[in-house]
Amino acid sequence: MEQRNQTSENEFLITGFVDLPHLLFPIFFALLLIYMATLVGNVLIMAIVYSNKQLHTPMYFFLSNLAFIDITYTTTIFPKMLADFFLARQLISFTGCLSQMYFFMSLVSVEFFILAVMAYDRYVAICNPLRYINVMNNVICIKLAVGTWIVGFIDPIPHTALLSGLSFCGSHTINHFFCDVIAVMALSCSSTATIERVTYFTGVVIGLVPFVLIMTSYINIISTILKIRSTEGRHKAFSTCASHLTVVILLYGSILSTYMRPTSIFAMNENRLVSLSYVAVTPLCNPIIYSLKNNQFKNTLRKTKNRLHS
Repeated sequence: MEQRNQTSENEFLITGFVDLPHLLFPIFFALLLIYMATLVGNVLIMAIVYSNKQLHTPMYFFLSNLAFIDITYTTTIFPKMLADFFLARQLISFTGCLSQMYFFMSLVSVEFFILAVMAYDRYVAICNPLRYINVMNNVICIKLAVGTWIVGFIDPIPHTALLSGLSFCGSHTINHFFCDVIAVMALSCSSTATIERVTYFTGVVIGLVPFVLIMTSYINIISTILKIRSTEGRHKAFSTCASHLTVVILLYGSILSTYMRPTSIFAMNENRLVSLSYVAVTPLCNPIIYSLKNNQFKNTLRKTKNRLHS
């Protein structure tokens, strides 16, 4: 009840990392560096792809979309989270909380489908190279990209609508560093059974369906790669696929393990650590995994650097 008196009916108190007072400054600077590196790395990808015609291909078009998604979904959380380190009380309005949840869930859904589209692009390029230009033409690529954004932003509407109708008659303290849907549901004195069912259903549609598509694409890709006689050709194809699969495992492993389990076995402190992997680590790793391990991108980056220095 004491915590209830410290907040109004229309706002929440986010605990963040207050339970680690001796580590607040190290955590702040680590998260600030991660956020800045994420912005720089992903903006660099977009700038290099945009400015070099040889990278105007479907693979790099979708990679630019992925970079933009990583920038936007980290920005829905990091600025508020970093600012809270310097505030005596880390408050967020109910409307602001719902908005943060909506945009975060939307952008994560978009990323799921972009990863599936990228897997399909690699499937066509490796398994049907003679049809690649026709199948992955500019019009198709734009339609696929726009479709992922539309589906992604429709997905969280039921969650947001249901969450907006919950009653919070107890503590308004969110034991997390952002407005996570599970953490907010844990505070409600209303029944959350419907929201949980919606979460599992959309988790299957938005999470597992793209995952199955990705795995199906890569099973066919690996089968085709194993038939390549050239060792160099196999190595190049495996290198590209390994980069994509690494990102998929990082993202899906952390998010699905968090949201596809009953709230009755949900541990907030454990979830906070897992959340850092998909909120902070994955967006930072994407530029490294996709770009620094890609010879074509590295060569383009080297040429751009030489032009700027000449």
